[in-house]
Order: sequence, then structure tokens, then C-alpha cells
Amino acid sequence: MKLMNYVNGQWRDNPDTKFTAVLNPANGEELAQVPLSTAKEVDEAVLAAKAAQKKWAKVPAPKRADYLYDIGRLMKQKKEELAQVLTKEMGKVIEEARGEVQEGIDMAYYMAGEGRRLFGETTPSELADKFAMSVRAPIGVVGLITPWNFPVAIATWKSFPAIVAGNAFIWKPATETPMMAYEMAKIFEEAGLPPGVANIVFGSGSEVGTAMIEHPDVKVISFTGSTETGRKVAEAGGRNLKKISLEMGGKNAVIVMEDANLELAVEGILWSAFGTAGQRCTACSRVIVHKDVKEALQNLLLEKTSALTIGDGLDESVKIGPVINKGALEKTHSYIGIGQEEGAALLTGGKILEEAPHDKGHYYAPTIFTDVAPDMRIAQEEIFGPVISIIEVGSFEEAIEVNNSVIYGLSSSIYTADVNRVFKAQRDLDTGIVYINAGTTGAEIHLPFGGTKGTGNGHRDSGVAALDVFTEWKSVYVDFSGKLQRAQIDNDI
Repeated sequence: MKLMNYVNGQWRDNPDTKFTAVLNPANGEELAQVPLSTAKEVDEAVLAAKAAQKKWAKVPAPKRADYLYDIGRLMKQKKEELAQVLTKEMGKVIEEARGEVQEGIDMAYYMAGEGRRLFGETTPSELADKFAMSVRAPIGVVGLITPWNFPVAIATWKSFPAIVAGNAFIWKPATETPMMAYEMAKIFEEAGLPPGVANIVFGSGSEVGTAMIEHPDVKVISFTGSTETGRKVAEAGGRNLKKISLEMGGKNAVIVMEDANLELAVEGILWSAFGTAGQRCTACSRVIVHKDVKEALQNLLLEKTSALTIGDGLDESVKIGPVINKGALEKTHSYIGIGQEEGAALLTGGKILEEAPHDKGHYYAPTIFTDVAPDMRIAQEEIFGPVISIIEVGSFEEAIEVNNSVIYGLSSSIYTADVNRVFKAQRDLDTGIVYINAGTTGAEIHLPFGGTKGTGNGHRDSGVAALDVFTEWKSVYVDFSGKLQRAQIDNDI
């Protein structure tokens, strides 16, 4: 199957376009051919979006929301079909794929609800016979650049608030996972979304992504990906005075105090660290554990890790699927040598699974290091694979300090029965998301998603906060006094 761009409500096929294969990471099977579009295709999409947005902005917001209700309904009808496609192209196990599709459904309904809110503010004026208020206004054409690890959820975090706010968008999905974008385009079409409001252009970041960032008519870029790439996006966008929203890397930690429920903590660590084969920006890659329970926690982790099943995510019994490609496999494995050279002790894993039934895919054994110092590279750098580093601490205060010692600030977690520690932790942990007695993953769509420091630049996906990325505030003053009134001058009381 050859995928095509979706522009102005039409499927565009350029005979001069080059293609690259989309491969199932579980077995190497070719699933589709995805086009490697150029700046020319981006120009065509922006032209269509710009024309459509002028009309779309004048559609009442509750009517725009009706399309999202229809999109959510169609996603719900096709949930299993979408989940199967997601698992095939990305590799995550089927129960996780179903959860990701459900997240998109939830976002459709949630943002549709905002169509009857999109609240501004009314305030008293300092002058007599004058009315003052603020309203949200759409920005215009927005560009969405999404990663391969959550090929539909993250796209809905960005596209649905953009739609309800009155914008048109150009979406560049990752070339590793374009099929979910193709399926979503079909849903946009079936829902009757006006041509040009939603546009999908496949291609590389260097070609299509750069063209979007540099295009003068694309006013916003919402990017999710690595911190290294995000920095380049911010630099290029800044030169063009665009609004740039960045959601980037993480080096997330679970803190386990001496009074924690260890069985519960281990369940949370395993799900956070090895779910999606560790390929989440919120994945737990550090376990900061009090010295009094370190040995007990390690023993439980080893026992539970050894029971995890690894294989093709379409198998309902499998708990860990493959990593996305050979490059990811090699990057993860390179950190094993780094950790050992630094003096960390390898408890389990640390190897590429190359024998049947794993020989045709990209599988990595769940890996646990212990005796890791907080400043080791394996404790500081984002690995983006199924690797945990256990770091011993002697106090709650030290645990907080170690947690905050990395350049990232996305998600953190603490297991404790002490309510005083709970409130201190949620205050002092320098991350955008904090979990109490739960792992580092599991964000819900009605709250802001994003982080501090090297994880983001202050904007947020999800929740009402997402609307701030895709709207401008407009202040409106209505003077019905019939005379010139000068604010701050003629306001004597």
C-alpha cells in the first residue's frame, strides 16, 4: 500500500515523490510505503489551510465542536481496527494500543466540550460607561510535528484543540508510524470536516518539518520529540517569530521510601519502565530508593521482571513489544557498556534478543542496573529503552535532590505512607507531573501535560492549557459614554 498526502480534502499523489518503507518492528514485515514529500507539498498544504481557515474561523465554536463529536464517535467505532494498525507499525502491545486510541477518543469529546466554553473574561472598567472583556481568537494555520511512540494520542492532543479554536492545521507525522495519520485522515474525511481544515503531509523532519517551521504563513509550531531536535525547532521558529510549543525528553524517577508498599511500588516501576519497551517520554528510567529497603526492592524487581513476556504486541499474552527500529536497539545497547564502564552493576538484561522467536524483530531484554551514582550518564541521559538505574539514598531530602539533578523535568513519582512527605514532594519535585503512590506514566487528558527545564518551554498539551497554544488573547473595550475617555488619565474618583 502506498500512502498519499491528504490536502484540501483530497488524496494527493505526486508521481515524482520518493517513498520509504514502513516496517513492523516486531517482525520486519513491510506494511506500507510512505511518501517523502518536499517543501512544494508543504506550500500546497499551507495554501489550502490558509484559505480554509478564514471560513472555518467564522463557524460558531459549538458547530466546530460538532465535528469533533463525530470524529470521536468514528474513532470509537473503529477502536479495535485502529489499535491493530497502531501495534503493527509502532510495536507497543495491543492493550496499550487500545489505551492510546481511547485517549484520542477522550480528547475528541473533551475538546468538543470546549466548543461551548472557550471562556474569556469580563472585568470592571476603571472608567464610567465603559465595558471591558477578553476573548480567545484563532491564530490561523498551525503546524503539528508528532513522534512515533504515540502516533495518535499526541496528534489528538494537538489537532483537536487547534480545530475547536478555529485554526487549520498541517500535520507531519513520524515517517516510522504514518499509518495512524492515514487512518485519521480517513476519519476526518468521513466526519465531513471541511476541506483544508486538516492537512497531512508525510516526510522527513529535515525536509517537511523545516519547510513548515520556515513557512511565513504557519504561525504556530507544536512539536513533540527529542530535546536536541526541539532546540533546533525553537531556534528556527524564533528567527521567524513563531509561537513554538515544545514537549521533549524526560529522565523520570520513581522514589521509594522506607515506608512504601513495596509490592505496589514494583508494579508501578515495571509498568512505567518497561511498558512501550521504555519508549515513553514519561517512562521511569531511575529508581531512587531508600537504603533500608533497597535490597528487598531489588529482589522483587528481579523476580517480577523475569516473568515478563516479550514478543509481538498483537499477542494478547505479551507484556513487552519491540523497540521501534535497529537504531533504537543499538542506542539502548550502547548504554549497557557506558553503565558498566562507569561502575554500575548489571542485575539483569543488557542484551539484544537475537534468537527465535525474536530474531526477526527489534527486541531488547528488560534491563536493571544497581549501585548507580546520580551523576553517571545512565542516570542523567535519556536512553528511551527498557533500562532502569537503581540509585540508593539515605533520606527523603536526598531523594528529592537526586530527582531534581537532571536536565529534564517531565514526570516524577514517590511511594510513601507519610502524608507530610507527600505534600513536601508535590511541592519540591521539579517536574510538570507528579504522581503519589503510582508510577511515572498515566497522564489524563483533562490536565496539562508537559514539563520543566529541558523537557519543555512552558507550553502544555492537553487540558484547557492546550488552548493557549492555539489561540491569541484579544482584549476588547466598548466605550458607550459618547465622549473621549482617557484610561489612567480621566479616571479620578
